[in-house]
Amino acid sequence: MTQEITTPSPDRVAPRPAAPAAPTIQVTPPAPLPEETAPPPPRDWPALELAGTEFDPVLRELMREGPLTRIRLPHGEGWAWLATRYDDVKLVTNDPRFSRAEVTRRQVTRLAPHFKPRPGSLAWADQPDHNRLRKPASAAFTVGAMKRLRPRAQELLDELVDALVRQGPPADLVEQVLEPFPLAVVSEVMGVPPAEREQVHAWTRQIISMCGGAEAADRAKEGMYGWIGRTVRARRDSRAEDVLSLLGAAVGRGEISEEEAVGLAGPLQIGGEAVTHNCGQMLYLLLTRPELMARTRERPGERGPVLDELLRHIPHRSTVGLARIAREDVELHGVRIAAGEPVYVSYLAANRDPAVFPDPDRIDPDRAAAPHLSFGNGPHYCTGAVLARLQTELLVDTLLDRLPGLRLAVPAAQVAWRRKTMIRGPRTLPVTW
Repeated sequence: MTQEITTPSPDRVAPRPAAPAAPTIQVTPPAPLPEETAPPPPRDWPALELAGTEFDPVLRELMREGPLTRIRLPHGEGWAWLATRYDDVKLVTNDPRFSRAEVTRRQVTRLAPHFKPRPGSLAWADQPDHNRLRKPASAAFTVGAMKRLRPRAQELLDELVDALVRQGPPADLVEQVLEPFPLAVVSEVMGVPPAEREQVHAWTRQIISMCGGAEAADRAKEGMYGWIGRTVRARRDSRAEDVLSLLGAAVGRGEISEEEAVGLAGPLQIGGEAVTHNCGQMLYLLLTRPELMARTRERPGERGPVLDELLRHIPHRSTVGLARIAREDVELHGVRIAAGEPVYVSYLAANRDPAVFPDPDRIDPDRAAAPHLSFGNGPHYCTGAVLARLQTELLVDTLLDRLPGLRLAVPAAQVAWRRKTMIRGPRTLPVTW
């Protein structure tokens, strides 16, 4: 928009020759500065006791409100930003302007009642420290290592299913297969002696539970991390390829400290719990969708896309995981995330972004879409993702192939689900065949 400005002539007392007309000047006012989008008010986000594989209704509302919202979780202090769109989640999780290490110095709003990050934990490391810490154990989680592990993992699973078949139906898949199998496999990878596996499993269950409060979780952490420390010390001269031996040898070479080795090993050991409950949800979905079950059973060569679609679909956790802190001001969608402000991402929401996954609430193994983010993204992509996928494939293949007519032994509404936990899944899964 322009304005025309003319210079008026003064009043005259006597006529005189007309003065030449003053030039017309075109003046363009400065463009208005872009207005910063007002931040939404913080929303309280409780840990809901949700039934089955129901998608969190609070998260669904937050997704509708905009790409960036603000949340308050049950514990910690203040509020945090939440990114829910697929592209924004990928940006935040792969951008060095957002720091995990900074969170360890703050009481950020969070789901867990207890927050005591340990030195050495990959979850709280930024580059270049992250690569230094990840390197010692990485050899145990390569594709080649998983190929070598596969026959032993199948052997462990067959022993459990043999016992199931001998017993006959009905049976609880969680108790008899889904809990003991991932525990046995992760213990093989970590190097946990068979006689100590049940104790380690008891510690990991308590650590991810929200029952018992901070004191119970602290006791479990002290027990497990103390055991890991003793084991790492005993394996400083080991040449074995299990994780605890690899970490012990790295300590012996001075590449990492013993404290860092303990912080690395703990979350890797806990990872077996996620496989139990993710697979429980995936099997529940198969058992309650006859057409999907029939397709999966009858077309074994095409099970890969089914598993990926189920991994995208399942709500594998309550609320959100771990926060990041903005190192500097960052603008997203016209919203300024100020330096020092905490930011969460929701992988669950990203996996339901309708711009990336059309009709996102529908389970469609034939959809042509971007990769799901169920194992994370960026430097903090799950270390055990290949191991988790191996176990999932073995469980689905073995159970469907060896238990003809596998189906729920109770109505779907009677399946009991875990309560007061950060990782969702069925507490029992009664089946017959």
